[in-house]
Amino acid sequence: MLLILFGVLVFHLIVLILLIVSTASSKWTVESQGHSDLWYNCRSHSQGYRCSQASNEDWIQAVQALMILSVVFCFASLIAFMYQLFRLVKGGRFYFTSIFQILASVFVMCGAIIYTIMRPDSHRQYGYAYVLAWVAFPLSLFSGLIYLILRKKE
Repeated sequence: MLLILFGVLVFHLIVLILLIVSTASSKWTVESQGHSDLWYNCRSHSQGYRCSQASNEDWIQAVQALMILSVVFCFASLIAFMYQLFRLVKGGRFYFTSIFQILASVFVMCGAIIYTIMRPDSHRQYGYAYVLAWVAFPLSLFSGLIYLILRKKE
């Protein structure tokens, strides 16, 4: 049982790292003369490399908020798991942890969907941060489902 709990903890940490990297990384879309992410648009010019703030449009702010919420809920789920690991009665289930983790997966999915539909300049290619966000979605959902069926045993 200890090995299963350790495996679930490591899996959760991997999901949290994926969410943090995809939220903070600078390559959501890539083109030949620059890249953009949730926070900045960077272009290379003859004078050098120049970055400017991301647009103030509602959709990019929604994606920013949803990605931050996914990181916060995933971290809160990790804290809840650690708390429940030591305080949960024998035979109890990790419902609270599961709810937070499933909410994190819903937030990252909604953010990635909005970015997919509304992304600027459709001729650009998606970057690795965008792909990491989509990879984090099923992994966090699966993690939340694992917590839903996981039962504490002594």
